[in-house]
Amino acid sequence: MKYLCLIYDNESVMNDMSKPDMDTFMGDYFAFTSDVQRTGHYIAGEALQPVATATTLRMRNGQLSTTDGPFAETKEQLGGFYLIEARDLTEALQVAARIPSVRTGSVEVRPVVDFSAPPG
Repeated sequence: MKYLCLIYDNESVMNDMSKPDMDTFMGDYFAFTSDVQRTGHYIAGEALQPVATATTLRMRNGQLSTTDGPFAETKEQLGGFYLIEARDLTEALQVAARIPSVRTGSVEVRPVVDFSAPPG
């Protein structure tokens, strides 16, 4: 089953990290990515540019509007994701618990809908 691991961190905390701390943090990410690739859990993953680069679209009453930035102001911002393969939620949570940002922010784990699977 596929699970999306959404990674949230406080961008200001990340920006205030010392270079050695950031190098260690990113090293932990590279090690995690290599490990999930090796174990067959990895499907995809990417880091995102800062929230200041985001554009939010809304269609209301037939009118499309755009807003700079994310939809909501939050203490933690979506910074990236991993799409993983796991037997079940328990295994997905075990994998996600090793994502480095679980120590500094949060990781949301959600099952992906498989529209090709028969209902039921």
